Amino acid sequence: MQPSNLENSLVYLKGVGPKKAELIKKELGLETYAQLLAHFPFRYIDRTRFYKISELHEDYPFVQIIGRILAKDIIGDKHKKRLVIRFGDETGYMELIWFQAVQWAYDNLHIGKVYIAFGKASLFQQTFSISHPEMEVYPRQGNLKGNASLQPVYSSTEKLKKAFLDSKGIQKLVQVVLEQYAHEINENLPEYIRLKYKLVNKKEALSAIHFPKNALAFKQAQRRLKFEELFFIQLEMWHQKVQRERKFKGLVFSEVGPRLNLFYKEMLPFDLTNAQKRVIKEIRLDTQRGIQMNRLVQGDVGSGKTIVALMSMLLAVDNKAQACMMAPTEILAQQHFQSIQSLIKDDLVKVAILTGHTKKKDRDRILKALEIGEIDILIGTHALIEDRVVFHNLGLVVIDEQHRFGVEQRAKLWQKNAIPPHILVMTATPIPRTLAMTLYGDLEVSVIDELPAGRKPIETKHLVEGQRLRLFGFMRQEIAKGRQVYVVYPLISESEKLDLLNLETGVEQLRYHFPLPEYQISIVHGKMKNAEKNYEMELFISGKTQIMVATTVIEVGVNVPNASVMVIENAERFGLSQLHQLRGRVGRGAEQSYCLLMSGDKLNPVSKQRLQTMVKSNNGFEIAEIDLELRGPGDISGTMQSGVMELKMANLATDQAILQEARKTVIELFTQDPDLNNPSHAKLKYHLTRKARIIAYDKIS
Repeated sequence: MQPSNLENSLVYLKGVGPKKAELIKKELGLETYAQLLAHFPFRYIDRTRFYKISELHEDYPFVQIIGRILAKDIIGDKHKKRLVIRFGDETGYMELIWFQAVQWAYDNLHIGKVYIAFGKASLFQQTFSISHPEMEVYPRQGNLKGNASLQPVYSSTEKLKKAFLDSKGIQKLVQVVLEQYAHEINENLPEYIRLKYKLVNKKEALSAIHFPKNALAFKQAQRRLKFEELFFIQLEMWHQKVQRERKFKGLVFSEVGPRLNLFYKEMLPFDLTNAQKRVIKEIRLDTQRGIQMNRLVQGDVGSGKTIVALMSMLLAVDNKAQACMMAPTEILAQQHFQSIQSLIKDDLVKVAILTGHTKKKDRDRILKALEIGEIDILIGTHALIEDRVVFHNLGLVVIDEQHRFGVEQRAKLWQKNAIPPHILVMTATPIPRTLAMTLYGDLEVSVIDELPAGRKPIETKHLVEGQRLRLFGFMRQEIAKGRQVYVVYPLISESEKLDLLNLETGVEQLRYHFPLPEYQISIVHGKMKNAEKNYEMELFISGKTQIMVATTVIEVGVNVPNASVMVIENAERFGLSQLHQLRGRVGRGAEQSYCLLMSGDKLNPVSKQRLQTMVKSNNGFEIAEIDLELRGPGDISGTMQSGVMELKMANLATDQAILQEARKTVIELFTQDPDLNNPSHAKLKYHLTRKARIIAYDKIS
């Protein structure tokens, strides 16, 4: 493909030059004309609405007023002067003020003329004023692009503003690029897709997103660019999936053998839920196809993912293969090991655990047994990916809380067998469907959306500071029944910026109300050494302490069935998903459990909605959907799959229909033309041959 002027450096753009180009690169990460066109406005100001001076209110974001200049005066000396203009309409008077470019404004704004003044109105001593308003002669000339209706507002920084690259300055640069090079913006979607979904072309979309002529043009541009963005994410993911399935043949698990049958019929201490049965069946079918399985299992807290993982590993062992299970922390690895050992007998399968703290003598014995095939299932932490860990025939890899591991770390496990092992990744963080389709578009997704029979829903209540003594009384009641209590804080020590009840002062308060020797308290936080954390957690797990005071290090994986109360301090400071994860630390036994959300009396609307959602719902997937709406995908996804969530246009909370269209189109495309040999797919193939991830805006041309 021919080079495009849109790939030129911003250095060469009129009004930029080397210094500004370097500043734009440093502040916004933009280097080319194309990247500048992909720096979309983050909001728009409606320039069709005019206010009367009598209607003004200081809460309004921006206003524009038609009025006449009645008087003007420069006040102050040459070192500190300002221009004050008296501006009026038929309903009243206000002031327009300039602190910079004072003489220029004085010379160019004339008494008696009618202007449109635009800006943020402030109220001082009963008089409204606008500092440095934008001024246009009335009536408008109609030659200023974008000002007729929706005016774009671009993100900028203080350093850029000092270089005259505020929103208005960036708007002018975008306008120059569009005026000179819009004809070089090439279409990157196949024509049949564009026509099917009635999408405007790329040139129209980019012009209208920056300078919409009207609301309809703006909506059409938005829809086009959102579809394109989601389409290219799905395109790359499905391409990876197609390539992987061709390249990586998988071990065939052709039979359900004696180990799995014996475990299911005689050793399983409870009935599987229908959701667990469905997911196991999906895994069973995947491992028969002769293609490497890549499946994500989502399951709410306590839904029984570990049993699904164990039965999948027994399936591997029955087919003369080994299995391993990697957890993000030593505590979680130990819990998986103990849980699995409690469910099976030694003569069924040989299970071992390997972590960073495994003694050298034990490590050497485990590694030798693993290499000759005497160990069937190995459970561990990052220690599993070390080069000296060699399997005899690794057939299945289970990764728990997989977003806690980097891509390279996970890939090292794939390489531990001549035929790549089947991959089963699990998460206890419920992910909204739209987010799962975007984050894990190349994985098959299974959902365990049913809790085991007999589990009592956790009762959740919201309490404020004035109810603290009532809280302590309830904690004493539960401890008197032999139960245990978690108390979680968002901070370890005092913060000057955040007025929060922190862990250290909280412990002092608890020790006053729960004195020794009757009450014992464990303390765990992220600044402690692993050995100290493990010691304190072990005291709580074994029942030697009644109260566990912690930061969010106990969010994932700690399993203490006897703990029946979760107290979350400053609950308004946590996200919904995190609150739900913390709540899931209780309710793991047969007794009724409780989650008590402590907050201040004054809450903003979003915090109030989060806490109300927690009180009303125990459904993790429902909570995740609300969390997506409140917080946005970036916060929720965290490190799940770096780069995928850098969305410029689409909103996964509101654009589910567009995502479904894009995904359906990509699946149909690869079904009909897996190698993209159709001439209409040439540009898509070109995108996919490039090494970097293609999100629709990396290259306009």
